Amino acid sequence: MDANEWQTEQFERNRTHLRAVAYRILGSVAEADDAVQEAWLRLNRSDTSAVENMRGWLTTVVSRVALDMLRARRSRREEVLEGPLAEPVITIPDPADPEQQALMADSVGLALLVVLETLTPAERLAFVLHDMFGMPFEEIAPVVERTPAATRQLASRARRRVRGAAPDPYAHTLAEQRRVVDAFLAAAQGGDFDRLVAVLDPDVEFHADRGALAAAGAAPAEVTGAEEAARLILARGAPFARFARPAVVNGKAGLAVVRGGRLISVLEFTVAGDRVAAIDLVADPRKLERVRI
Repeated sequence: MDANEWQTEQFERNRTHLRAVAYRILGSVAEADDAVQEAWLRLNRSDTSAVENMRGWLTTVVSRVALDMLRARRSRREEVLEGPLAEPVITIPDPADPEQQALMADSVGLALLVVLETLTPAERLAFVLHDMFGMPFEEIAPVVERTPAATRQLASRARRRVRGAAPDPYAHTLAEQRRVVDAFLAAAQGGDFDRLVAVLDPDVEFHADRGALAAAGAAPAEVTGAEEAARLILARGAPFARFARPAVVNGKAGLAVVRGGRLISVLEFTVAGDRVAAIDLVADPRKLERVRI
């Protein structure tokens, strides 16, 4: 086996591990796949003849890539965009990919992902690599460009915030959320007003960010109440309901409306109990053009 074959064999042996590391850092399957692909490219450009622990070396590489992606993501979110909702981060699961399905149902709960989003990129990476993967601080320190002692403090601060986070009343598993969202979609596709009202919380809040499209119609940007929201959804969304497909939107069960290969809108759902408590719809073309599907 030559050097290239050995590198390939080592990478494939550790691919699942690398994908899990990237997913826990980034909270997105699509971004995790991008990070793993970039790690593969960097491996091919590197001389690893002196590397004794290839798993550790690859973990460091994919962690650096993920850290850069986290920083870039934060920078993008700081850009000023009109409208109440930020651009969504979505993943459309592939039913034919069992590994992806396993990642989506990972033991990292939605409540934890929400807390991780509040950490700085360096805190998040230190916490994930040490607390979730047992990586020593001496190996994490060069990735976050800190001393081992400072890296320990990063992880400690992150740990306190994770432990101190109040329980999320909406922290259902993706599978639990999906059942509610599927019931919503079935009612919307069937044009069944009563079934739609039944799956909505009586005080459901519907928010829509249509950007420039808002001037083309008179639909309100915000609606409160199950019957009001159901009327709006059936009146305005009926032509698009059949194009909706399951998606994970900002870590939650959601829907992506795709017609002719083009993303038209994204719906993020907040589920409380067995009902939809909030719906955030993003149809602003400027924001959707940034979203990869």
